[in-house]
Amino acid sequence: MVDVRRTPHERAGYPPGLANIVVNEAAERFSYAGMHAVLFVYMTQHLVAASGAPDALTPGEASAWFHAFAAAVYFFPLLGSVLSDALLGKYRTIYALSLVYCCGHLALALSSTRTGLALGLGLVAIGAGGIKPCVSAHLGDQFGQANKGLLERVYGVFYLAIQVGGAASALATPWLLAHHGPHVAFAVPGLLMLLATLVFRAGRGSYVHVPPGGWAFLRELCGREGLRCIGRLAPLYGFVSLFWALAGQTGSSWIPQAARLDREVLGLEVLPAQVQAVAPIFTLVMIPVVTYGIYPALGKIIELTAVRRIGLGMAVMAGVFGLGAWIEAGLARGLALGIGWQLLAHLLAATAEIFVAVTCIELSYTTAPPRMKALVMALFALSVSLGNAFTSAVNFALLRDDGALRLAGEDYYLFFAGVMALGLALFVPFARWFEARDRG
Repeated sequence: MVDVRRTPHERAGYPPGLANIVVNEAAERFSYAGMHAVLFVYMTQHLVAASGAPDALTPGEASAWFHAFAAAVYFFPLLGSVLSDALLGKYRTIYALSLVYCCGHLALALSSTRTGLALGLGLVAIGAGGIKPCVSAHLGDQFGQANKGLLERVYGVFYLAIQVGGAASALATPWLLAHHGPHVAFAVPGLLMLLATLVFRAGRGSYVHVPPGGWAFLRELCGREGLRCIGRLAPLYGFVSLFWALAGQTGSSWIPQAARLDREVLGLEVLPAQVQAVAPIFTLVMIPVVTYGIYPALGKIIELTAVRRIGLGMAVMAGVFGLGAWIEAGLARGLALGIGWQLLAHLLAATAEIFVAVTCIELSYTTAPPRMKALVMALFALSVSLGNAFTSAVNFALLRDDGALRLAGEDYYLFFAGVMALGLALFVPFARWFEARDRG
């Protein structure tokens, strides 16, 4: 193993072990996205009791539990960042929690009961969430002054691996569930996670291992600069959490809507859960469009600061749920609507996510002190957790005794569009304060 006291490789060219990290990330994303893509359908159609009798959740119950799981996934980056930055270092944290992750997939593949579901999702949340802030930071650790110019290109490939893995899995895993059942549908992502873990471990002798900070990490966290950083970003993340309350629903409330649309594409009928596969594709397409087209065009009209980009994303997402309400109203009137309308919603949602997520990641990284970058990224992930927790709480509160939602269809989408519009109205004066503080 590389001496943990070493600094990043001080030589030109790509550092050793890079391929292991990128392949690991692609396989891990296939694993998570595949499980995530079929989870709602699994809970509403395939759960059984210990006796083998059907024990499925209603769509309202499944949506509530789906977002509770997502909230947990994005809460555990706090655990991973503290383990990584203060105690174990990135490599040991990633490897240990990847094994927990594999055990979660195993539990989901072996049991179709609610107990197996709870155990599997709990372990996946700890594993997937725990490694989330560590992998990209571990990648950056491999570069030094001599080759730091390659880092932007490598992060581009890294991000491409995430999107390709997610898109491929969102297409393949719903097909596996429909044709081979839940055991196979969860086993395949589990095997990919095991592969990701083995590939990552195989590169251990080539990595640069940055030692954990120990008490120095805690001193920096509680120091003036650390507290100032958290105090500046925490209220921003609070507003952004409302955005994630809506954005996270593409894998829950959007699936029953897709099931009622005409899903024939190029002569083939797409499964409702497969529609999610367009999200990473649209993200890849829209990143250069937004970066080199939309931002420069808007920049000629207004000064497009970071918080204004975030506000723009919030406004677009409110419109997306307005479109969702229009689709529901049309379906209620008996109109024959095609899947193209939801594809448009996915395209707009992907654009909004670029405005919000990419900007927040950039702002978080540049604001964080050197020893706190993983922790600050974990705090950003916590905004995703809070948003999903809000959606879960709303769904639980709306459940009737029969498991259906009191607020459904068009009204459900209008409610969340209203939440986003209210959040945006409150965000505008905050954004002015945030900008004034930066200029001051």
